[in-house]
Amino acid sequence: MPLDTESLSSLRIERTNPSSGGGISRRVLFAVTAGVLIVLVAAAFVWLRPKPTEVTTIVASAESAGPSLGTAVLNASGYVVARRISTVSSKVTGKIAEIFVEEGMTVKEGQVLARLEPANSATMLTMAQRELEASRRNLAEIEVRLAEAERNFKRNETLVERQLISQTALDASKAEVNALAARLAASQAQVKVSESALQMRQIDFDDLEVRSPFAGVVISKNAQPGEMISPMSSGGFTRTGIATVVDMDSREIEVDVNEAYINRVKPNQRVEATLDAYPDSPLSARVVNIVPTADRTKATVRVRIGFDKLEPRILPDMGIKVRFLDDAPAQAASAGPRIRVPSGAVQSVDGASYVWVVRDGRVERRAVTVGAESEGSVEVRAGVSDGDELVSPVVQGLEDGGKIKLKAS
Repeated sequence: MPLDTESLSSLRIERTNPSSGGGISRRVLFAVTAGVLIVLVAAAFVWLRPKPTEVTTIVASAESAGPSLGTAVLNASGYVVARRISTVSSKVTGKIAEIFVEEGMTVKEGQVLARLEPANSATMLTMAQRELEASRRNLAEIEVRLAEAERNFKRNETLVERQLISQTALDASKAEVNALAARLAASQAQVKVSESALQMRQIDFDDLEVRSPFAGVVISKNAQPGEMISPMSSGGFTRTGIATVVDMDSREIEVDVNEAYINRVKPNQRVEATLDAYPDSPLSARVVNIVPTADRTKATVRVRIGFDKLEPRILPDMGIKVRFLDDAPAQAASAGPRIRVPSGAVQSVDGASYVWVVRDGRVERRAVTVGAESEGSVEVRAGVSDGDELVSPVVQGLEDGGKIKLKAS
């Protein structure tokens, strides 16, 4: 059978331009390989590059107060107390008629705070006055009768000398004189008793007015008109006090110091006191005395501290923190405000102090001059300005000029 030449020719593979298809495949493979390498390099750069240090920051702010008064040897806390404080009550039991004071009023010594109903005491006072008047009139009658008896006795003496009357009549007139003299003495004593009784009733009547024992300020009003008041607790709805008066000139500080550190405190020692209500305004004070006994339950010793100058903002029972200072002289006041930052924002290296200032996402190490430290904060006298953002607390890994990242709150 003859071969079909044309059919065999149709089965031949065309190899025209063989180099064109192979070149395209190699370029695609090279591009993919290069892309993978670029991604790997980028990933390695992102993974291996230094990460920003996470920090927390605070903003330095200037305080209007002056500088610290000195270096502290001991810190403590306590309360403002008044040495003279009195809950004023009446001396007698009665119903309140009027009250003349309110909380916050300033009163003088002896000023009337309240008055009780006077009905019963007024009646007793009138009775005592009338008893005294009756005693005096009885005394006057006896004095008249005694004078008459004495005149009769003198006449009888003359008559006995002339033998016109008997001796018995003379003796009788003398006995009457002696009896009236005795009655006169008794009546005089009765007048004195009546006068004393009247004085007692007058005192009871005066005691219906409740007066302030000293000059001060009324801090509480404990009763109202119409209520019963008594100097002794008798139960029920009877009050025992009308108002509480505080002598504002007797304000001082009481603190309890751990007995392990009481050796750091001495009489007349300088103290810097700071009211919790006014933390930016320290007050100058001094130790008055150390109470010579310890509290065994708390292992503390009470210390009394007096203010160098009393101010109206210092109120009884306010919380206060104190710093017992060393014997170094107090610092002179500076011309401008002072800046206090948390102690954790200051780093000490080889005796020098530094802070880390944050700017544009980077930190700058800056040397500062620090002052006294108190209650977890330190005074920065130089190197920091009002409004500077500082790292606080200082953490490991900070570098001058290095990037930082704020921790999420």
